[in-house]
Amino acid sequence: MSFDVIVIGLGGMGSAAAYQLARRGQRVLGLERYGPAHNRGSSHGGSRITRQAYFEDPAYVPLLLRATQMWESIEKESGRRIFYRTGGVMIGRPDSLTVSGSRRSAEEWDLPHEMLDAGEIRRRFPTMRPEPDEIALYEANAGLVVPEASVAAHLALAARSGAELHFEEPVLSWHAGDAGVRVTTADGVYTADRLVICPGAWAADVLADLGLPFRVERQVQFWFRPRGGTDAFLVDRHPIFVWEGGEGRQFYGFGVHHREQPGVKVAFFRGGATCTPETIDRTVRPEEVAAMAAFVGRHIPDLPGEFLRAATCMYTNTPDEHFVISVHPAHPQVVVACGFSGHGFKFVPVVGEILADLSIDGATRHPIALFDPARLTQLAV
Repeated sequence: MSFDVIVIGLGGMGSAAAYQLARRGQRVLGLERYGPAHNRGSSHGGSRITRQAYFEDPAYVPLLLRATQMWESIEKESGRRIFYRTGGVMIGRPDSLTVSGSRRSAEEWDLPHEMLDAGEIRRRFPTMRPEPDEIALYEANAGLVVPEASVAAHLALAARSGAELHFEEPVLSWHAGDAGVRVTTADGVYTADRLVICPGAWAADVLADLGLPFRVERQVQFWFRPRGGTDAFLVDRHPIFVWEGGEGRQFYGFGVHHREQPGVKVAFFRGGATCTPETIDRTVRPEEVAAMAAFVGRHIPDLPGEFLRAATCMYTNTPDEHFVISVHPAHPQVVVACGFSGHGFKFVPVVGEILADLSIDGATRHPIALFDPARLTQLAV
């Protein structure tokens, strides 16, 4: 059977693309190497931060505003809770990227926000112990999304809209030619007019022809039960946060968004060991737990009371830490989305919309010039 579009990879981005394509009447085949709910890639862990005052670059803000609208609509369409508006604080010294970059985006796009000094941070969020010279940007519209719920919702909506979804069927190769595309898997060969590739941490292999310098980084997420319990950390009281300490290292964390989740999740932002999906070390060692607990304890003293568990995931990084979203430079019937560098999940619904635009129309109204892979070609030489 031939399809209009084949989507390779049904994690965060691929599941959203499959839904957006199917809802526009496209005959869609989705292919995923693992099952529909797996923890081998980058779309798991129970929570991902969403924010609009974006310290990475103000150019992302229009996409974030659209993503916020779309998270709410996906919830209504699917009947699943995905998005929690908790508020968020970006903490650090005034000249830190976390604070200055967030403030730049907020001011450039006239986003609602407040600037808090150390005393005000402690008063409003008493779990936190900033240094006297640290400040924060507070954004009421920040929050968290649940990655597993997002993937499940998009897959269910895609199937409801007519998409055919195949799991535990790894792709062996793909080919694009004048007649369309051909995808070979462990179970068969499929043809289509167009192809969307969302390979996650497998980008270096699946998109080897692009010659882009992707680097996959092992990251660890930790859950601790705070001393005194989780009441002070419930999401109706506790914001998400990104904190750039005096050491220049960022860590981030979340409040507890349901009582069945006994711990508070924290993690470092970047700095993990280079790996591949095949070589990643899934074992989290006691010294890693101790280092995280010691670091967090200097900033949130009650948090690392009892270690509960940890999980690994992968950041697929580009050298400039911006995404790759584009029509393939050599194959106009192929669209690629990868290199989300650890800060991409909050964009899932709008990336799905963009990929559908590019696949069907060859262009999108959304600003994606920043994500052109041509910018990285020279770096790969």
